[in-house]
Amino acid sequence: QVQLVESGGGLVQAGGSLRLSCAASGIFVSMNGGGWYRQAPGKQRELVATITSRDSTNYADSVTGRFTISRDNAKNTVYLQMNSLKPEDTAVYSCHLFPNTIFGEQAYWGQGTQVTVSS
Repeated sequence: QVQLVESGGGLVQAGGSLRLSCAASGIFVSMNGGGWYRQAPGKQRELVATITSRDSTNYADSVTGRFTISRDNAKNTVYLQMNSLKPEDTAVYSCHLFPNTIFGEQAYWGQGTQVTVSS
């Protein structure tokens, strides 16, 4: 079983920065790809950023140039650096990773962390 623990959310003023972390623990062979999603009240969950096992990244148009996804395999952690935050970035952010386990690649979700950007 693999657990994902997120941290780094909070309240920040517009223009500020936050860094989210998603740390994987438990029994797995290796880290793989994954991404960050967000869901604002009354809206559908949307993909924010992804990173592959070879560190290829992709971003939603709304965050391109402001957010950066990265990983530290030694710490089994994926990060989302968020700069120039806007009130419309307010949402619950969740990580979604696909570690390689003894049963093959499996998908896991973090518990979610609230990001609130005040104007």
